[in-house]
Amino acid sequence: MDTATIEVITGIAAGVVSPDAPARAHVVWSEADTGLWAANYGGYYGGVIDQQGAHFFVSDTFGQYVGDFRSLHEAQDRLAECLHDLLPDVRRTLD
Repeated sequence: MDTATIEVITGIAAGVVSPDAPARAHVVWSEADTGLWAANYGGYYGGVIDQQGAHFFVSDTFGQYVGDFRSLHEAQDRLAECLHDLLPDVRRTLD
């Protein structure tokens, strides 16, 4: 478990944090360069989407190839799903 998860558990036990704390982190996107988007997953580097022509190539937080997609939205959704599976203990958000 990471520190943020332990803090949420401790807060729930103390009654100061709602048990409705986020089930998973949110992905925050930034366009690092033209055609290059970086994912921030709960404060951690989540991976990138690199647009080459009509293709969106995705690699995850470990630099592993995730896939080639036809739209940015599809690529972002797939990387978010991948991150939820790869990093299940990351719970905090940047809200």
